[in-house]
This record gives sequence, C-alpha cells and structure tokens, in this order.
Amino acid sequence: MHQDSNRRRRVAELLKRELAVLIQHQLNDPRVQGVTLTATEVARDLSSAKVYFTCLASTHSVKPCVTALNKATHFLRRQLMDRLTLRSVPTLRFYYDESVERGAALSSLIDSARSQDKRNETD
Repeated sequence: MHQDSNRRRRVAELLKRELAVLIQHQLNDPRVQGVTLTATEVARDLSSAKVYFTCLASTHSVKPCVTALNKATHFLRRQLMDRLTLRSVPTLRFYYDESVERGAALSSLIDSARSQDKRNETD
C-alpha cells in the first residue's frame, strides 16, 4: 500500500516538472503566459491526473487560460509520451488553483486586523 502511494507521488511530481517545462517552452498560446503549476494529483490506477495552476495575470483572464490548457492536453500528453519512460501517460485535466488568492486575501485580513489592534492599543 505504501509503495503504491509513493509511486503516485513520484509520478505526480514528474508530471508537474515536465508539464511546467512544456507549457513554458512548447505552447505558443498567449493565454497561457504566466502559468505556474502548483500541484498534481494522480489517480490510484495512474490513468488520469488533475493539474492545478495559478496565473500571474488578473483573475478575469482565468477562464481563457483554463480553456487553452485543456485544449492543449492532447499535445501535452503526446509530448510527455516522448519524454517520459512511463508505461502509459495519464490523461490530463487542468484546474485553476484558488488557494494562492485565498491565502493572499487571508494574509491581508490578518495584517489589517493587526494594524487595527495596534491603533486601538495606542488610543
């Protein structure tokens, strides 16, 4: 059981690393400029993978970015087949990762609460 999860984790990291290079150097779509991969989850049977990403661009350009990445899955999967020594390359599905934005928003709230507490202490 432990060996299975360890293999899934290694395959997920390998996919994330190779996809980052492929997206940056092989995709010529302007909608995927500034994409950063944050996580990859591989199914137990290694048949599919969920790839999570963030965009450096503003949030209203997320939908075209998701569309462009999901349209490029066949190309990316074919490139992975050529690069990797896996028996079969998982099918890819891209999802926008909102955790970075939520973390920044929470950090901002915490900072504002701390500054308000300091102002209340001095009064």
